[in-house]
Amino acid sequence: MSDEKEISEQTGTSAVVNHAESSVMGFTDKDCPSLKELKKTAMTVRRHIINMIAEAESGHPGGSLSAVEIVSSLYFKVLRHRPLEPGWPDRDRFILSKGHAAPLLYAVLAESGYLPVEELATLRKFGSRLQGHTDSTRLPGVECSSGSLGQGLSFGIGVALAGRLNNKDYRVFVLMGGGECDEGQVWEAAMAAAHYGLDNLVGVIDHNELQIDGLNREIMNIEPLADKWRAFGWEVVEIDGHDFVQILDAFENAKQTKGQPTMVIARTVKGKGVSFMENRVEFHGKAPNRDQAAKALEELDREAKCLN
Repeated sequence: MSDEKEISEQTGTSAVVNHAESSVMGFTDKDCPSLKELKKTAMTVRRHIINMIAEAESGHPGGSLSAVEIVSSLYFKVLRHRPLEPGWPDRDRFILSKGHAAPLLYAVLAESGYLPVEELATLRKFGSRLQGHTDSTRLPGVECSSGSLGQGLSFGIGVALAGRLNNKDYRVFVLMGGGECDEGQVWEAAMAAAHYGLDNLVGVIDHNELQIDGLNREIMNIEPLADKWRAFGWEVVEIDGHDFVQILDAFENAKQTKGQPTMVIARTVKGKGVSFMENRVEFHGKAPNRDQAAKALEELDREAKCLN
């Protein structure tokens, strides 16, 4: 069995462990008519990611595409935020710990109104606000500068503790990668968050089974991942990270959880939405060439037509 086929079998929609047990809101397509709009927005975000990285001839498409549904759910359904007032003290905070997925965050911020969509074409250009990894000093809406992996959860703990000390009711969401869980600092942060009972903190792991050098289980096996987080004192929800219903349910579950932080383990497909990028480790940090970008956009356009 090839690595690509094996990964696909592990990360498909069947790899959902206990969503039904953890669900408290019970979103359905009938109850949430905006799901169709979320799917359309996700398709637009994917197009932006391909266009941006192809134009820059540099970037990380695989891990950007794998987390589109997660970040779209947050910005268009879950987060309390004001694009025209990015420094609003009562806003919920989103921290992109896997900073190489910056194209995803930039695309969602643009669609939310934090920056002009036209500015996306400046990704990684000299003088651009849209650097290869996020820079909170240059772009409104970016909560945390990134680069070295493993630091975002610690940053999120500080922000969550500050909210408690300041009597603020905002919530903090931190997106990490599966390979990022190789970092020791992640587990120090896991202990600290549970120790302080930070129920205003939600971690999300984009668990697409791949990292820059290959399969997670071959580089540094992190399984059983859910059991590890439970052992550290976290509420754990396992979901299909491309299913909006399950994503929204998981975030509602986290909102209802008291006295401990929540970790959402989202089983995803690296390069999701573009057939020749899916489960391909080389597209972790490889930009599509002109022909590949055209093919990717053609595939996304076909998928978008099915949503109309």
